[in-house]
Amino acid sequence: MYKNIYKYDEMKRSEHMAVRETAGWYLWTHELMEVKGVQAAEFLDRMCANPIGNLAVGRERYTTMLDENAQIIDDVVVFRMEENLFWVSSLFVNAMKFWFDQHKGSFQVEYENITPKWHMFAVQGPRSKEMVNAMTKEPVDDQKFFSIRDNEIAGLSVKINRAGFTGEKLGYEIYVEAEKADVIEEKLKEVSGQFGAKQVTEFQIMAWTLPTEAGFYYMRDLRHTNPLEVGLDRGIGWDKEFIGKEALLKIKEAGPEREMVGFTVEEADIHINGKHLGGPGEAVYVDGEEVGRVSKIVYGYVRDTNIGYILAKRGALKIGDHIMIHGHEAVITEKDFR
Repeated sequence: MYKNIYKYDEMKRSEHMAVRETAGWYLWTHELMEVKGVQAAEFLDRMCANPIGNLAVGRERYTTMLDENAQIIDDVVVFRMEENLFWVSSLFVNAMKFWFDQHKGSFQVEYENITPKWHMFAVQGPRSKEMVNAMTKEPVDDQKFFSIRDNEIAGLSVKINRAGFTGEKLGYEIYVEAEKADVIEEKLKEVSGQFGAKQVTEFQIMAWTLPTEAGFYYMRDLRHTNPLEVGLDRGIGWDKEFIGKEALLKIKEAGPEREMVGFTVEEADIHINGKHLGGPGEAVYVDGEEVGRVSKIVYGYVRDTNIGYILAKRGALKIGDHIMIHGHEAVITEKDFR
């Protein structure tokens, strides 16, 4: 019989709940593209759906990048490090470089994969500010969400970013030169005990269970969708030009054909395939008609139940609906499971 590896794995549970209840930390460096030049802002405004040129130095923005058909090809965070220098955080920097090469044209801009130069430690959870303050030379008390600042830990220059991929109100990312990362790791281990913090060692916790509980996406959830279908249309720069705008305007006018909804399954030992594991995801039927596919299903430790997303025909599934998925009863919900 299939056993739910998440439900019965106490290490996974303890690492996940540390982030929710005290703090958790882990090394997980997203890939980084450095973009610079006198037209760097204009170039990124063209490549990204959300505005980039109006970012202040030291601030950042989450945005999708679209192809000409308005399908999402990446979701990234863009940091304005200096007036004409940006970092773009992705998991697909090589594909991004190829895309940039195709659209660079006459823009006066240069870009480079700087991932090997940097490591990033995430410190997330209710006590993360206390934990970061115990290490940094300058307190982070007044640092705003989605801002990055220079700071110092154990005599090393670091960059502290207030952000995270866990859905916690308090969360920080520590960027340090790769060859000096061991110093930061030892410092994190040293202060963890003071705050009941744990090192998160399971990739499934970093990438799947924590983000999914908060309604966040992994890029695999977004492939072959557009921002209007998955609720990522907030803040799109409709008054600027960006790749995919014309196609996205047509979708906006007609209304998206699909939407992403949440669901839960209380039965513990289920076997439902999500698209995040490869393949198309389990089919979802209503009255014998296929209305969608399971994009993701993981375990939600806060609610102690299975949680996930379905990419469904618009209006086919409503909050509170009870449906069957591969022989298991599911309930349609919002996408926030905390």
